[in-house]
Amino acid sequence: MYIEHFGLKEAPFKITPDADFLYMSAAHTRAKAYMDYSIRNRDGFVVITGEVGAGKTTLIRKLLSEFDDTVLVAKVFQTQLTESEFLQAVLVEFGLNPFSAGKVEMMDMLSTFLIERFLERKQIVLIIDEAQNLDRRVLEEIRMLSGLETAKQKILHVILVGQPELNAMLDSPDLEQLTQRVRLRFHIAALSEEETGDYVRHRLRVAGALDPEALFAADTISVIHEYSGGIPRLINTLCDTALTCAFADDRAGVDADLLRAAIEELQWVPFRVRRAGGPDPGRTPVPAGAGNGAAENGLRWMEPKLDSIEALLRDMTVILKQRHHISLRVGQEHVAQILQQITREMERLQARQDG
Repeated sequence: MYIEHFGLKEAPFKITPDADFLYMSAAHTRAKAYMDYSIRNRDGFVVITGEVGAGKTTLIRKLLSEFDDTVLVAKVFQTQLTESEFLQAVLVEFGLNPFSAGKVEMMDMLSTFLIERFLERKQIVLIIDEAQNLDRRVLEEIRMLSGLETAKQKILHVILVGQPELNAMLDSPDLEQLTQRVRLRFHIAALSEEETGDYVRHRLRVAGALDPEALFAADTISVIHEYSGGIPRLINTLCDTALTCAFADDRAGVDADLLRAAIEELQWVPFRVRRAGGPDPGRTPVPAGAGNGAAENGLRWMEPKLDSIEALLRDMTVILKQRHHISLRVGQEHVAQILQQITREMERLQARQDG
């Protein structure tokens, strides 16, 4: 809507992952170096974590865009799967047809494929995004697959990418065997205030801005960082809203006052308040004086848990719409598993509230 008004070639703050717009902060550069190192040196597991919206998926796409035809990659982005569904997803990514095979046959099919490609001097990589949602039994399958190796080299390289909860999962005693195979672990931290400014200007340049500094005044950067916490996805949302406001007011750029107006439209609070238990950006705040204040404060901790439940419900919708190649019985079983997860989540919420 505002692209022509600001002399841009495309929208600079799209939320969808786009490797062309990736800003390589110090943390993103290091995470990518670890993934490159693991693949080039046939060095087992790498675990990359980061907050929601930190740019993990975009970083994966950047990595994939740089591979040549000597690297074979299976990418798994839907992780609410059973062991058999996971094996199916991996085999399909490698170009095989596993749907008439049982679990043992699929394991044999995959092992044969990996060994044959290794003998052809191929690098074979399995990248799993949103890995914090993996069932522990699926993680055990991954551990077993990673055990394929020669006397000196791994045959399959695994990169697990996920939210911070993934680290907590891997540190649990029942996953010690898997954790021992992890060669490198790295957390992508939020952008600093200086990096936030560089990020905003970088995306504007990629979108075709001749003078990025003219679109966002210098004194807006600290405010952007204050309300986004340096999380790229939140920066995108705030900056896109601010440019829309500037366009609506027929302004040449965004100053501090206009940015504050955009924040009011989004009904955001500073990021540190959100992390301390305040409302999430994008949530409509409860009007002052509405309800019992102490009760409201006591329930703020529930918001991220409810987000988790909402995500599970979205997964159910995806399954019902997309998994037409799986039998009705399997689909029903998978939905039942998700419902069980929701039930357990609600029980934890109730126990914590009662405590």
